Amino acid sequence: MSKPLVVVTGKNGQLGWELQRLHEQYIQQFDFLFVDREEMDLGNLDSVSAFFHKYQPAYFINCGAYTAVDKAETEQELAYTINAASVGVIASACKAIDATLITISTDYVFNGKGTKPYAVDDATEPVNYYGYTKWLGEKLAKENNPKTIVIRTSWVYSSHGNNFVKTMLRLMKERQELKVVSDQVGSPTYAADLAEAIMQVMLQQEAGNTQYGTYHFSNEGVISWFDFAVAIRDNAQLSCSVLPIPTEAYPTPAKRPAYSVLDKQAIVKDYSVVLKDWKPRLQQCLKELQAI
Repeated sequence: MSKPLVVVTGKNGQLGWELQRLHEQYIQQFDFLFVDREEMDLGNLDSVSAFFHKYQPAYFINCGAYTAVDKAETEQELAYTINAASVGVIASACKAIDATLITISTDYVFNGKGTKPYAVDDATEPVNYYGYTKWLGEKLAKENNPKTIVIRTSWVYSSHGNNFVKTMLRLMKERQELKVVSDQVGSPTYAADLAEAIMQVMLQQEAGNTQYGTYHFSNEGVISWFDFAVAIRDNAQLSCSVLPIPTEAYPTPAKRPAYSVLDKQAIVKDYSVVLKDWKPRLQQCLKELQAI
C-alpha cells in the first residue's frame, strides 16, 4: 500500500530546511516531496495550479512565504500574491483532492497591544502589510479548504538561513557595542521544534485525529529582543556590550507589535505537542552553528 504523499514548500527556508533534516525519521509513515520556487513559484498562481495537475498530495505543508517585513510595505503586490492569493489557490487545490493543508502564519496578525498571551480566537488586527497578507492567507486557506490547519508562530530562527540569532552573532563579532530594542516582547521559536510539532500533527491526523482550525506554536518563555540578544552573547561567550533601546530609537518602515506572546494550549491539548523552553533550544542551535 502506498504511503501518503507530503508536499513541503519553501524547502530552502528555515522551516522547510528543518523539515528536510527531520523527514528521514518519518519515511516509514510518509513519502515526502520538498519544493521551492523552481518547482512551484508562489508568486505565479499558474505555477501553483500546474503543480497540482502533476502531484496529488495527502498533506500540503506551506512553509513558503514572503517574509521581508519592511520590504512588504513597498512590494505589496508580491507580498500579497505569495502570502495570500497563492495560499487561497493552494487551499482550493487541496480541497479538490481531499488533502489536508498545514499553512504557517505569524504573531504579526495581532496588533501587539495585548497584555496576556494571545489565544487562537482572539481578535486579529495586523499593524503592517506583511501581517495583513498573512492574516488574509489564513482566511483564504480556511474558507477554501475545511481541512486546513493554520499554525501561527513567532521569532523563528535556525542554524540555516537568515535570522536574528545569526545576525546578532555576526554583529557581535564585528562590533564592541550593539543597541537592541527592549520594549518588544515575545517568544522565540527554534524552527527544528516547529518542524517536530508539524510531524506530530500529521502522525495524529493519520491516527484519526481530524481537528482543524488555528493553532499557536513557539518555545516556552517570554522575553524581549534585548533579552534574546544578551542570551545569544552570553551563550556564545562574546564580549560585545549590548544596550537596551526603545522602539522609537530604532525606526523601521513597518511597525512591529510590542507584545506578541502566543497562547499554545490548543496545540498541546488537541495534538499532544510537547513545548520546550527557549533557553536550551537556543543553546542547541548555537552548538550546531559552531559545528558548521
